[in-house]
Amino acid sequence: MFALVPQPLERLMLQTTYACGLRASEVLRLRVGDIDSSRLLLWVRQGKGNKDRGVPLSPALVEALRAHGQRLRPTTWLFAGRTPSGQRSLGALQRVMRRAVVAAGFTKKVSRHTLRHSYATHLLEAGVDRLTIQRLLGHRDLQTTAR
Repeated sequence: MFALVPQPLERLMLQTTYACGLRASEVLRLRVGDIDSSRLLLWVRQGKGNKDRGVPLSPALVEALRAHGQRLRPTTWLFAGRTPSGQRSLGALQRVMRRAVVAAGFTKKVSRHTLRHSYATHLLEAGVDRLTIQRLLGHRDLQTTAR
């Protein structure tokens, strides 16, 4: 049986998803080289619409990612999995999220995408303008961001 509480790597995947407002596919495709710790940026390569974008990293997340790198020594994929390509699967990420939701005792429906919505909402509450939020989320249309 698996542990109900996410393990450190799984927790870091969810933290990165929230802290950078990433889509599931984007967090799964992160490569070790996408972290620019000197500029506190995470590069999202080939996001939706095949666009690249940089999103800010907090110093705390940089330290957590650095510790992850020292502990597991990933070579290509930041969050490596057991698939033939070496990437973690979408199903694996879904299971991580499901276990985290159960462990937290949430009764409302919460999904991976809830983390992305929370990221945008918290930016808006912090006074970040909608055009900046649109750029950080990688949205083509401001109406998508407004929703």
